[in-house]
Amino acid sequence: MSAVKELTRDLENKANDFRKLEKDIQKNQQVKKKYTIQLGENELVLKELDLLNEDTNVYKLIGPVLVKQDLAEANANVRKRIEYISAELKRLDGTLQDLQEKLNSKQESIAKLQQRIQTLQAGKAKA
Repeated sequence: MSAVKELTRDLENKANDFRKLEKDIQKNQQVKKKYTIQLGENELVLKELDLLNEDTNVYKLIGPVLVKQDLAEANANVRKRIEYISAELKRLDGTLQDLQEKLNSKQESIAKLQQRIQTLQAGKAKA
């Protein structure tokens, strides 16, 4: 098999890996967007709960039913949710950064392969 064909096959494999990384990044960005929205909603709920008096009735929607809930318990639940969502966002940021670094590395290796193929083809054209 000629060197150009071998390099071309290697290039195709790297391009497929590159596309897979792009899809993974896109999927992670969608999840991050969902968590960011949830974080904003929960922070808004927490602000609303902070405005209430201790003796105010608070209800939680469970399925189709509103269930009375203690204000302190509701506050604690929302804070735990915010903490969880924040941790997930931090984890996703790390994952996205790692994927982006892999994507950049793959892009560099693809560019080098393309250059080697062009050099080999130019050398054959002269011969």
